[in-house]
Amino acid sequence: MGLSYLVYPGAHHTRFHHALGCMHLMQRAVNVLRFKGVTISEDEENGLLIAILLHDIGHGPFSHAMEHSIVNDVSHEEISLRFMEELNLEFNGSLTLAISIFKGEYPRPFMCQLISSQLDMDRADYLKRDSFYTGVAEGNINSERLITMLNVVDDQLMVEEKGILSVEKFLIARRFMYWQVYMHKTGVVAEQLLMGTLRRAKELVEQGVELKCSDALYYFLSSEINSESFNAETLTVFSKLDDYDIVAALKEWQNCDDFVLRNLCQMILDRNLLKVKLKNKPIPTSDLKNHIDAMIKKHKVTKHEAEYFVFQGVLINQAYVNKNQKINILFKTGKIKDIVKASDQLNLKALSKPITKYYMCFPKKKM
Repeated sequence: MGLSYLVYPGAHHTRFHHALGCMHLMQRAVNVLRFKGVTISEDEENGLLIAILLHDIGHGPFSHAMEHSIVNDVSHEEISLRFMEELNLEFNGSLTLAISIFKGEYPRPFMCQLISSQLDMDRADYLKRDSFYTGVAEGNINSERLITMLNVVDDQLMVEEKGILSVEKFLIARRFMYWQVYMHKTGVVAEQLLMGTLRRAKELVEQGVELKCSDALYYFLSSEINSESFNAETLTVFSKLDDYDIVAALKEWQNCDDFVLRNLCQMILDRNLLKVKLKNKPIPTSDLKNHIDAMIKKHKVTKHEAEYFVFQGVLINQAYVNKNQKINILFKTGKIKDIVKASDQLNLKALSKPITKYYMCFPKKKM
């Protein structure tokens, strides 16, 4: 959940909770499908359970923030795969089938769809879990009902006709959760500040400035890590990083001499964040320039330094992507339709269209 607890104080659950929940739902899905006559061997069941248990293990501290700051262009999915491959060596190849499913290469597509698709066990868990801990009732879904309605035809995952209403609720809930929780403007600006903090710290370390932090965090601040240089040693160090490393560093750095790093840390720790302007249309560059100029004039900083406090971005919300992996509805007649065509809810078609919003962050007057 990253820094969502700044908006929703109850959102302190972890990816460990989520991983266990996903594995529980996967067990339920396997049992349901077997009851309906779908053949799933014991090895395949173990592969599914391992794959879903480890699907998020590559996430760093504070969720997605680490993917774009101390590690360059290495996604959490790629790191998850590297962890699984290392574990596969340690356990003499017993994760081979799980890795095949995780990568989407296993010849029975429905198993890969249970791990990653428009209606997978990952989403079935996090929507219900996150809505519960945040208190956002609109995000609550009936994951048990959805799983009960699953079926398989020609090794493709389907939802039986009786489950149409549950799928509709699932998609609408996903849309609500993205706007109200995952893309809440306060959470967005807090995450951007954290990413900026780590980038600034890395910048200072490269300039020879000494910054106190854990050995694991310093490893990434002092090294240029990308997909090619992310080796076994890097993976071991990465596994030692958690939220506490980052928070402890913020508490140290809030008293440092650098204006940018000091203020970024204080903003996050004191929850005195930047102001956010959210628009349906692109924000004029002149607005951004005015705030940057004001920042430079008031605090005697460079344009580069001012841009840590004045920036813009884009939020895109698409509840249902019906191009690649569709949610197929299986009718009693044997006919199969995409949920958008099967549903009598006109708004489902709208949910398949991406909605874009534009934001600009800038300091409050009292800074």
